[in-house]
Amino acid sequence: MKTLACGLLLVSAVAFAETVLVALPAADPVVEFRQLSAAPTPLDCTARRLRLPVLADGLEVTPGSQPGTQRVLYRMNFNQVTEGWNWHPEAAREDRDYYQYKYLPIASVDESRGAYRGEDKIGTPQDFRVEWRYDYFFAFDNLYDFFARRVDDDAGFAAELTADVPADQVQMVADVVLRAPCISESTTFWKAVHARPVDFTLKKRYLLGDLDSVLFIDRRTGTLLQRISK
Repeated sequence: MKTLACGLLLVSAVAFAETVLVALPAADPVVEFRQLSAAPTPLDCTARRLRLPVLADGLEVTPGSQPGTQRVLYRMNFNQVTEGWNWHPEAAREDRDYYQYKYLPIASVDESRGAYRGEDKIGTPQDFRVEWRYDYFFAFDNLYDFFARRVDDDAGFAAELTADVPADQVQMVADVVLRAPCISESTTFWKAVHARPVDFTLKKRYLLGDLDSVLFIDRRTGTLLQRISK
């Protein structure tokens, strides 16, 4: 089992690293979801505060507006929750988003569940692998508390940081507040075929709530580089 955890909003001044370390440790999304879903009775999760790591492969780093700075951008244009419960066809008439809940990816877990002997192409027995993946997201509908709703290729969370922090050591973290029903899950299955001999199951698991702030942190020391609050 392998676990990966880890609008345009610009600030006018360069954000220098704060001298204090971030006090609240990041939560494990896998553990949080498991605890919420396994509760024998409905768990009162409303107003529960969490700090969640955001998967870093979406960060874009370019030179900053001032010498010795770098601009870090996380684009949000395509981070739309496309589950059926988030379809709002009436929204276009009201100048709102069709997909009102957005997401931040917070973890991914791959599982290999063995293999079996089978036959998809007549007369050609072969081995078929069984693979599962669990993708975890934080879903929220208050993105426009952080920046105005508009058409913008650079819509997302941006910060201007000092260039002495290596770009690959900048960690994005989200401070969130859970809101009922707090979790949601969907399952998609792809059956193995001769050309692709893998039974693949994808589980999408969501923690639901409000985004309170976005932090950019030096992952080496935990130093807070910049906070973006709503």
